[in-house]
Amino acid sequence: MSFTETDKWRKSALLGLLVLSLGASACESAGSPEMAAKKAAEEAGKQGAAAARNAAIVLPEGATLQERFKVPKGYERTEAKPGSFAAFLRGLELKPDGSVVHLFDGREKNKPGVYEAVVDIPIGSRDLHQCADAVMLLRAQYLFDRKQYGEIHFNFVNGFKAEYSKWMNGYRIKMNGNQASWVKNAGADNSQEGFRKFMDVVFAYAGTLSLEKELIPVKKSDVKPGDVFIVGGSPGHAVIVVDTAVNKATGDTVFMLAQSYTPAQETQILANPADPAQSPWYTLKEGGGLKTPEWEFGENSLRRFQGN
Repeated sequence: MSFTETDKWRKSALLGLLVLSLGASACESAGSPEMAAKKAAEEAGKQGAAAARNAAIVLPEGATLQERFKVPKGYERTEAKPGSFAAFLRGLELKPDGSVVHLFDGREKNKPGVYEAVVDIPIGSRDLHQCADAVMLLRAQYLFDRKQYGEIHFNFVNGFKAEYSKWMNGYRIKMNGNQASWVKNAGADNSQEGFRKFMDVVFAYAGTLSLEKELIPVKKSDVKPGDVFIVGGSPGHAVIVVDTAVNKATGDTVFMLAQSYTPAQETQILANPADPAQSPWYTLKEGGGLKTPEWEFGENSLRRFQGN
């Protein structure tokens, strides 16, 4: 995320500057004709690799994550009990194969080779749904769907605990500088629309810094769906594990990742450029970090939600 955590509190005021900076970046990335030709050749090579990959891994007609992506040869999906977070993530609905990620303002994400699919979740028209936000929304939506309202809570960067159970009963969060407090000024509302309004407030005042502190460190060898690779900071980043599979003969585990990014954009299933034939599945090696298309995580960056 390119915003600092304090900057995120002033997103509306900085939106104009953000758009201008994005325009400058686009111009600067155009480069010379030779660079353009080189990029075109690289993209053609990626497309050839993708064709081989698609035959082995991707089922274009698949509507959900589990239906769209087969496991690599020799692997089996790990167990996901009905009603579990893992089952929820595997059941995520995807946009049609070949769909393009859109930013909050309707523009397309102009960066090939980053993702394999787009998750079909509305993100709104404000610059809020970034990396940590996408992770929090998936966790919160799962709990909301199961009516576990008391478990939906996230800490703001300033330490304030935003609890959905209070929001649904008519309390709203009042900001006074860097301080937050609850004020009862609305009627009870437990609708999907009301829930998403609560999450928009969470998006505005929480981020990688606060989320990292809420999560429990876990070993890479114990990775499972719902775990989060996260680096809290300015900038920081977070991606969530949405599926895992294991090779019964070797014991090796592969996993799939989802992310949003900055500016706010649709959640996407990440490609694995290091292994196109296996993409979007990733493999972790002992003694190393995790390199994704837009971020590289260190050795000890895997975390888990309480109760997952």
